[in-house]
This record gives sequence, C-alpha cells and structure tokens, in this order.
Amino acid sequence: QVHLVESGGGLVQAGESLRLSCAASGRTFTITAMGWYRQAPGKQRELVATINTRGNTNYGDSVKGRFTISRDNAKNTAYLQMNNLKIEDTAVYYCNALNLATIFWGQGTQVTVSS
Repeated sequence: QVHLVESGGGLVQAGESLRLSCAASGRTFTITAMGWYRQAPGKQRELVATINTRGNTNYGDSVKGRFTISRDNAKNTAYLQMNNLKIEDTAVYYCNALNLATIFWGQGTQVTVSS
C-alpha cells in the first residue's frame, strides 16, 4: 500500500552534518504523518522525529536542537537534517509513515559517526 525507501546514510566525523531522505510511493495521498526512528546494535528502536500533515513536529530528547524533520508533499518525500553529529548518533535510521491505521516502515539506512 505504501512503499518507503531511505537514502543518504554514510560515514561522517563528529561535528559534521548529514541529510537523510525518505521517498514514499503507492497510496501516498492518505499518509497523515511521517517519522524517523533509529536503532543501534543491542539497543531498542527509539524515536528521532515525526511530522504530521499540519506541520507539527515532535523530537526525541537526544536530538532536540540538532536535527530537523521536514517534508515535500509534491515529491512525497520526508527529510531529516542532522547537524553537529555525535558518536552516539551511530545507528540504522528507519523512516515510517502513518496511513490511516497502518504504519509502514522502510528498510533503513546506516549512519556511522566517528571521532
């Protein structure tokens, strides 16, 4: 029903920036919210940021002031701008989308931050 593909991950040094993209296809006209979550090996998946159709945003405490979520409805794409990256930001980042009562997930993209 909804297919999500993340891109933009890679290897960066602490203090640098990176922008992730999440392209949605399928029944995109019924998507009401999109978000980013991340999971490091041996840890639980945690909230990074969400954005709904009204533009309201929500951020995890560890990324407030450093990360910004945005969307481009014409391109059916959500973005995550990550600034001042820290080593603890290293994780697989997953995009999701809320379509009516169903949440769809992308395959994830690896972000590695080195010192």
